[in-house]
Amino acid sequence: MRISYNWLKQFIKIDWKSEDTAALLTDLGLEVEGVEKFESLKGGLEGIVVGHVLTCEQHPDADRLKVTTVDLGDGNPPVQIVCGAPNVAAGQKVPVATIGTKLYDKEGNPFEIKKGKIRGQESHGMICAEDELGLGESHDGILILDEKLKPGTLGKTVFNIETDEVFEIGLTPNRADAMSHFGVARDLKAGLVQKEKNLELMSPSVSNFKVDKRTLKIDVSVENEKLAPRYCGVTISGITIKPSPAWLQNRLKAIGLTPKIM
Repeated sequence: MRISYNWLKQFIKIDWKSEDTAALLTDLGLEVEGVEKFESLKGGLEGIVVGHVLTCEQHPDADRLKVTTVDLGDGNPPVQIVCGAPNVAAGQKVPVATIGTKLYDKEGNPFEIKKGKIRGQESHGMICAEDELGLGESHDGILILDEKLKPGTLGKTVFNIETDEVFEIGLTPNRADAMSHFGVARDLKAGLVQKEKNLELMSPSVSNFKVDKRTLKIDVSVENEKLAPRYCGVTISGITIKPSPAWLQNRLKAIGLTPKIM
């Protein structure tokens, strides 16, 4: 069974390192067989920052290239970046892969952004298109970001990239109580109490769930009350079918489930 540490922390605000939490869970009878790192996007956009294009001039020796100066918001002077995208222009906020950043091609192979010269002009980074970041398939031009973003803002913040650690738990048949994130959180709280750490166990909120009316009734006939002493149901209306929010999609992916995207 796979348990997302981020999801677990929704129910109990623990700040332990994953290996310490894994050790406690194992002591509680929930044997952790391994801890695996998860990124909702390969590489996690580490090294990607928001840049502000200050100037954009024609490359002196190449018709299809532009020479830009870009403020990376790090307190240092703007850097020069040579860009071949047709839509790059002064004033834009753009995603920049800084020197040392690792990007990944469609096959998942990494390549590192290095300082270099392009047709005689120094280039200190790369202004990225959607496909170069792994965010989509488009390579028509660079990705233009919201003009309100501040230079230096981390790319993983802009695009809500989630990193997580996932516990692989070898659950035994007698521990059905721990077949959920909330069940594991409840067990974890009990273990923490033994270590004199009394953290609050936060139950999922049900404040948005209420009975508006009781007019949509369903008749139920129980034919054998010994086999089914109680049977009940509920009618839910006003449902909108749409993709799950990004945070939920990421949590499902972390535990090996594929969310359906329309």
